[in-house]
Amino acid sequence: MGKLFGVILAIIALASAYPIVTHMYVQPVDISTHGHAIDEQLADTMAEAGLSFVLAQLLLAFCVWKFSNRKEGAKVYHLRGGARLMVAAAFILVGTEVLALGVLGQKAWAEVYFTAPKPDALQVQAQAGQFAFYFRYPGQDGKFGPLHPDKIDEGNQNYFGLDPANDLESRDDIVTAEMAIPVNREIHLLMHAKDVGHSFYVRELRIQQDFVPGLDLSLHFTATQTGHFEILCTQLCGLGHYNMKAYLNVLSQEDFDKWLKQKASEQ
Repeated sequence: MGKLFGVILAIIALASAYPIVTHMYVQPVDISTHGHAIDEQLADTMAEAGLSFVLAQLLLAFCVWKFSNRKEGAKVYHLRGGARLMVAAAFILVGTEVLALGVLGQKAWAEVYFTAPKPDALQVQAQAGQFAFYFRYPGQDGKFGPLHPDKIDEGNQNYFGLDPANDLESRDDIVTAEMAIPVNREIHLLMHAKDVGHSFYVRELRIQQDFVPGLDLSLHFTATQTGHFEILCTQLCGLGHYNMKAYLNVLSQEDFDKWLKQKASEQ
């Protein structure tokens, strides 16, 4: 039975690698300028981790085959160095793998997080709260009004806690429950959470960024194709988490200008 289990283990390991090697699972369309780097990093990660997994399982299958059904009185083999050698080897191998992935992936991360957005990037503020996203755009003055958490009143649709009566910059701010952006223009996304941890995930943009309560976070990206895409919260944030989503519309510059004017007239 031991040798049969070793054979089954080897077959399962090789079968699990087949869908990855043959690219059975196709990535969704990439609509961002940085997406190719993310996809390359993912492919490198899958190749390195996948190869390590298959080799480890084949080694386990070999050991099961070789040393199972040991007869009574047979010679017992001991690995020199014992558990300490195994732990040291695992530490070196895993550490090298993580370091290699970090070195290979630094360009992909730097393009999104470690470079400053262009001065003319369109600023959009995203707020996450149980269980909805809201987005704010600056008006004609190009400035966001200050936020007043004590003035947040969802019943009166004051989701950001604006005080237009006293803050001039807030009077022309545009607040919406959907996000629209112009194609081929850099977006500077300003993010904050109203209550607990949430996440901003658009798979086609290759962006997944957590909202961290108490921290103002930002990232920048450029969409290269028009279309209608889902924004999902991938951070468990309460009983309504399953239904927390919004939509991203990537429009031509002309259509975006029309959309912005329409939303401004609805405020």
